Amino acid sequence: MPNFFKSFFSGKSETLESEKQKNDQKNFEIFKYDGLRAQRMGRPDYAIKCFTKALAIEEDFETMGYLSQLYIPMGETEKAREILEKMAVMEPHVTSTFLTLANVCYIQEDYKAMEEAASKAIAIEEGNAVAHFLLGKARKGQDDEIMTIAHLTKAITLKDDFIEARLMRAEALLQMKQYKEVMEDIDAVIAQNPEEETAILLRGKVKEANGQEEEAETDYKFVTEINPFNEQAYLYLGQLYINQKKLTEAISLFDEAIELNPNFAEAYKERGRAKLLSGDKDGSVEDMKKSLELNPKDEAGLNGEFKNLGPKPEALPGIF
Repeated sequence: MPNFFKSFFSGKSETLESEKQKNDQKNFEIFKYDGLRAQRMGRPDYAIKCFTKALAIEEDFETMGYLSQLYIPMGETEKAREILEKMAVMEPHVTSTFLTLANVCYIQEDYKAMEEAASKAIAIEEGNAVAHFLLGKARKGQDDEIMTIAHLTKAITLKDDFIEARLMRAEALLQMKQYKEVMEDIDAVIAQNPEEETAILLRGKVKEANGQEEEAETDYKFVTEINPFNEQAYLYLGQLYINQKKLTEAISLFDEAIELNPNFAEAYKERGRAKLLSGDKDGSVEDMKKSLELNPKDEAGLNGEFKNLGPKPEALPGIF
C-alpha cells in the first residue's frame, strides 16, 4: 500500500511539472514572436519588453541576439554588450557574435576589448574579411598605424572590393605621408563608386599636400555640391581657404555650414580662427565659446589654435 501512494503522488508531481514546462514553453514562444512582430512594426520599446519576458523564462541564444540588436541603435550599448558576452560563452564558435561585440566595443571606445573580440572571430574563421577589418579598426583606435595597415591589408587581400577597409587604410597611409599608396586605394574605390565622398576628400588632401591647391579645392567643392551635409568637406575647404589667407571666403563658407547645422562645433571653431586672423577678436571669442559649449572635450584643441596664432584673447581667460 505505501508503494501505491508513493507512486500516485510521484506521478502527480511529474504531471504537474510537465504541465508547467509546457506552459512555460508556450509563454516563451508567445513573448518571443510578439517581440518579433513588434520589431517588424517599428515598436522597439515593446519588442524589448517581450524579448526580456521571454528570456526570463528561457535564456534562448536567438532571442538574446534579437534583444542585443535592439539595444545598439537605442544607445544602450552596455546592455547589448552584457548580452553579447553571455552569448559568447553560450556558443563560443559563432563568429557573428564576436563581430557584433567588436562593433559595440568600438562605439564605447573600448579598443582593447574590441581587439579581443575581433581576434576571437578570426580564431574561429581566419578568412573572415570583416573580422580583420575590425581588428585593424581596433588598432587604429590605439594609434598603432603599422598594425592598422597590416590588418586592413589582410582584409583587402581577402575581399578586394572592401571599400571601407581601403578608405581606412588610405587614411592611415595619409597620416604617414605615403601619398602614392594612398592614391592606389583611392583610385580603386573611385573605380567602384565615382562619387564616394570620403575617397574624393582624401584625394583632395593628397593634392593639397602635394601643392595642388586648386585641384584640392575642386575636390572639396564637388563633395559639398553632391552632399551639402558633408561636414568634413566644409572643414577641409574652409581650412584650405584659411591657409591661403582667403579669410572672407572661409568665414562665408563656415556661415553656410553653420546655417545647415547650428550644432557644428568644428565650424564655429574654424570660423573663430578665421575671424581672429582677420582682426575680429570679439567675433572670434564668441565663436570659440560656442564651439566649446558644443564640444567641451575640445578645450585642448582651442588652446592649441590660439597658441599658434599668438596671444590668447583676454575675454577667454578661463578657457585658455
